[in-house]
Amino acid sequence: MAVERRNVERGDADSGIIDCHLHVVDPLRFSITPGIGYTPRPGEEGTRETLAANLDAAGVHGAVIIQPSCYGFDNAPLLDAMASRPGRYKGIAVIQGDEPDAELERLAASGVVGVRFNLASFDGDALSGSDAPRLLARIRAMDWFAQIHARDAQWAAVSPLLRDSGVTVIVDHFGIAQPIGPVDAAGFRSVLDLGATGRAVIKLSAPFRIVADPEQDDALAHQVNILLAAFGKERRIWGSDWPFLGLDRRPRYEDCLDILKHWLPDAADREQVLWHNPIQLFGF
Repeated sequence: MAVERRNVERGDADSGIIDCHLHVVDPLRFSITPGIGYTPRPGEEGTRETLAANLDAAGVHGAVIIQPSCYGFDNAPLLDAMASRPGRYKGIAVIQGDEPDAELERLAASGVVGVRFNLASFDGDALSGSDAPRLLARIRAMDWFAQIHARDAQWAAVSPLLRDSGVTVIVDHFGIAQPIGPVDAAGFRSVLDLGATGRAVIKLSAPFRIVADPEQDDALAHQVNILLAAFGKERRIWGSDWPFLGLDRRPRYEDCLDILKHWLPDAADREQVLWHNPIQLFGF
């Protein structure tokens, strides 16, 4: 079963850029949830106004805003940002799983297109309980994505459940272990197996969280090439990870785009990743 096309055919839009992974963090407007997830440091704010200005400066047309762990299950900052520029943003929310159908429908009407499971640094057991198959079934019924951020062993544990659910998966941040492991590692093989189902999308995002110099690291380049082949041209997307939370050395936004030229030297391949795939997958 191939990844479903969502409303827009390839010839319906001119070329542009969609950033498929960034966050809104606005502690003045929305209080950080204490004791949950990552607590942003001073200077790591990313307001809806700053977001729009950064996208405009970089010539980025739209974005998929990802609910950050610092807000837990409070999706208000995400919904507020999407409402500030109707049509420019889609969202990936975080839910507890027991929300009524009406709440999920409200999120969908606001522009939410999926649910994030941050197993790596928020809730490692989010897909381990007996209710997980039902939750994934609800996500599939909403025609949403299940976006997964996981470590190597977690990928190996959760992949059978994801495959059996039939839900379309977004693999966060390459799905690569940190530090990079061998290509025959269980988690990496599990990510490749998800790619083979035709119901998974690989997100080329935040390589600076994996290695210090993404353009010069041969191990990263080797694994990226394997991932690109496994997921196919129509199941690759890109994200900046702005505003670059938790980093001592924060990259420039433009550098996050430039790295694609290293892995995808063909301009048509980059256009597919940056524009056509997000348009078709998320229904901008």
